[in-house]
Amino acid sequence: MNKMSLKETIDLTRLPAHIAIIMDGNGRWAKKNGMDRFLGHKEGVVSIRKVTEAAGKLGVKYLTAYTFSTENWNRPKEEIDSLMALMVKAITEETADLMRNNVHLEVIGDIDRLPSATREKLVECIGETSGNTGLNLILALSYSSRWEITEALKKISKEVKDGTLNIKQIDEETISNHLSTKKIPDPDLLIRTGGEYRISNFLLWQLAYAELYFTDTFWPEFREENLYEAIVDYQRRERRFGKIGEQIRIIN
Repeated sequence: MNKMSLKETIDLTRLPAHIAIIMDGNGRWAKKNGMDRFLGHKEGVVSIRKVTEAAGKLGVKYLTAYTFSTENWNRPKEEIDSLMALMVKAITEETADLMRNNVHLEVIGDIDRLPSATREKLVECIGETSGNTGLNLILALSYSSRWEITEALKKISKEVKDGTLNIKQIDEETISNHLSTKKIPDPDLLIRTGGEYRISNFLLWQLAYAELYFTDTFWPEFREENLYEAIVDYQRRERRFGKIGEQIRIIN
């Protein structure tokens, strides 16, 4: 008898609309298997493809993947160059799959820092998938939350200075509307692989009420069943948003 997939236990009426993932452990996975770090990143691309397809088939609307942080620019140049080359290759090869699976690609982050070849390929893929109506795959590239919030404050300050925004009107919605995720709902579930228990400057504002799920599994080993396990765990939790359990149960 075949083992039942965790997918069969997922309540499709209570899916997280937005899942964010910190894809950690590529280098450690490669080292564990006696490989070069680059091969860990290469295998990580396979995980992105598998998880994207699985999330889309379930009906998840948004999937944000922490692909390259602003802090990653401090890594050795050789590794950065390899990562950028891999990114161009992956986007070129995966665009057909994105189209076939009706996935819309978006990017958040300081993309002006990316090499021109990487930017051009991203813009091309974003344009090609712009009409797709399924899962929205958001790549956080050259991204950090502190950078994003700093940029938002600069924009808000300029509007106040220019007289187009009254300082008394500034509220949480104002800040949210000046972030790079302004058209994207906040994540319901954050998954971090690789055994680390921190958020690492990722979507700090947006994750205020997200459910956090940590796993020791390295990202290159993370596949569909791991995603289903995280969603099942999410569905076991009671999300109260500051209320008490009885209030939530009455509403539901």
